[in-house]
Amino acid sequence: MPLLTRITGPRDLDRLSLEELDRLAEEIRTFLVDAVSKTGGHLGPNLGVVELTLALHRVFDSPSDKVLWDTGHQSYVHKLLTGRQDFSRLKMKGGLSGYPSQAESEHDVIENSHASTVLGWADGLAKANEVLGRDRHVVAVIGDGALTGGMAWEALNNIAAAKDRPLVIVVNDNERSYAPTIGGLANHLATLRTTDGYERFLARTKEVLERTPVVGRPLYDTLHGAKKGLKDFIAPQGMFEDLGLKYVGPIDGHDLEALESALTRAKRFGGPVIVHCLTEKGRGYQPALQDEADRFHAVGKIHPDTGLPISTSGADWTSVFGEEMVKIGEEREDVVAITAAMLQPVGLDKFAKAFPDRVYDVGIAEQHGAVSAAGLAHGGVHPVFAVYATFLNRAFDQVLMDVALHKCGVTFVLDRAGVTGTDGASHNGMWDMSILQVVPGLRLAAPRDADQVRAQLREAVEVDDAPTVVRFSKGAVGPAVPAVGRVGGMDVLRAPGTDTPDVLLVSVGALAPMCLEVADLLNKQGISTTVVDPRWVKPVDEAMAPLAERHRVVVTVEDNSRVGGVGSAVAQALRDAGVDVPLRDFGIPPRFLDHASRAEVLAEIGLTAPDIARQVTGLVAKLDGRYERTGAEVDSVEAARD
Repeated sequence: MPLLTRITGPRDLDRLSLEELDRLAEEIRTFLVDAVSKTGGHLGPNLGVVELTLALHRVFDSPSDKVLWDTGHQSYVHKLLTGRQDFSRLKMKGGLSGYPSQAESEHDVIENSHASTVLGWADGLAKANEVLGRDRHVVAVIGDGALTGGMAWEALNNIAAAKDRPLVIVVNDNERSYAPTIGGLANHLATLRTTDGYERFLARTKEVLERTPVVGRPLYDTLHGAKKGLKDFIAPQGMFEDLGLKYVGPIDGHDLEALESALTRAKRFGGPVIVHCLTEKGRGYQPALQDEADRFHAVGKIHPDTGLPISTSGADWTSVFGEEMVKIGEEREDVVAITAAMLQPVGLDKFAKAFPDRVYDVGIAEQHGAVSAAGLAHGGVHPVFAVYATFLNRAFDQVLMDVALHKCGVTFVLDRAGVTGTDGASHNGMWDMSILQVVPGLRLAAPRDADQVRAQLREAVEVDDAPTVVRFSKGAVGPAVPAVGRVGGMDVLRAPGTDTPDVLLVSVGALAPMCLEVADLLNKQGISTTVVDPRWVKPVDEAMAPLAERHRVVVTVEDNSRVGGVGSAVAQALRDAGVDVPLRDFGIPPRFLDHASRAEVLAEIGLTAPDIARQVTGLVAKLDGRYERTGAEVDSVEAARD
């Protein structure tokens, strides 16, 4: 009988010998490859934390002790050990979430799947335990990639201030976030992993400091003559212990005995402790280990034996952007690119290969990326910062106060905008067109197809006195949607065929094919419809108000929150212009959406052609009924006079 089937909760692990635990680890890896290859999901990160997760649940008593996972990419093993072994519908509607989920288990805490937050959560939970007198432990698992985020260091600064507050920080160091981790912290962690290059590291540090004008040599002399000396200053545990954190490691993250010993010592310490574990992303699965790009960080459905995808789709939005960036880069030497630890996922890998000196990976630090972009723009170049739409939320203040206020020509490219589906609530890009509406001077484009991605990206990088945003969807990009005319800066996708049209349908971005389907359904009901694509949804085109005035009803359709989105902006523009036309806005309701396919989510929230057409038909019929009743009332009054 497989050992894994006997594990219904963490305490079942207590009965297993070390030999049995090793067998269980192999069973888990076999299970993960088999299960995730059928559904897609985060494979590489979970293969790397099997022994670490086993050790955590052997040493700590979840859910009394809180085991927190930063980002949650690596929580599949945790799910298996806490009674969730049906992965048949992983990331699908009604199945397991791809991240920790409080609705699934009392063992799960953080659901947001945005990196670098776990230490803040841990700090708060540890403080709550102290206030309420609870004798419980808090364990935060954070990757070396997530440690590049500024929030992690803000939390460390606070955690270190309480010397006797129990909190264990496990650094899962696999040298990667999505791709290999970069930056100064990554370099420091590399010195902790090996001793062979230790003296060379010291020599390089001295060389760099001595070459630094004015302050370099004095700084080196100060450090060298300090009480601990330069060598101790950058010794493996120095960076953490100088903050006031006890350091344990580095530990082989695949040696169960060593892991349990280190975690047990950390548990007994009674204050904040760093346990530094070295793990191998994709461990035990050769196709993952051979994937230098991201070690199978996230995969679709694959052949388990080869790791090759079962099917391939056509060109996707991301690759269209990436290819056009290379062309722009060839034409303009002043265009540079920024990514926040996601070079390949956002499509900048080809640009980086063509122009390695013009791409900057800032790590998981979107705030810094936005501010750095402002500096780049002020310095005379045009930065293109490509980031998932959901992650731009983290840098809003910087977009507002550093980029927009200073009129910096920065282009933000938002991938995975709108409903993304299977990754759940925190990954839907459903807020960007709302939060960015309030930014003065910002211009926002929502391309409807690949041709418009190329065209509007080029339009965006021509703007040098304000931030521009280009946002597009996840997945395959469909056929081109041709325009049949233009009004102002807006493309007309369908003309009404009459001088007195009923409905002006404002189609935003990738929803254009669906909006044309809505128009077809309305036409069958005798309702004439004009369909326009604004292209640039912020600011609202000046031609919108006079065009709306020629219609009986205005309808907006967007894959963004209805609250404060494009529909709201259009409504305000019409009010400001004194155009009193009934308006109905369709979009995403203001709630967090459960994981499911994109089509299932859109159907659930009523963002489909039949749903929209049905409601618009009802609205037009209501207007017709009102006019008829008004006419009857007039006839009645005239008859009474007679």
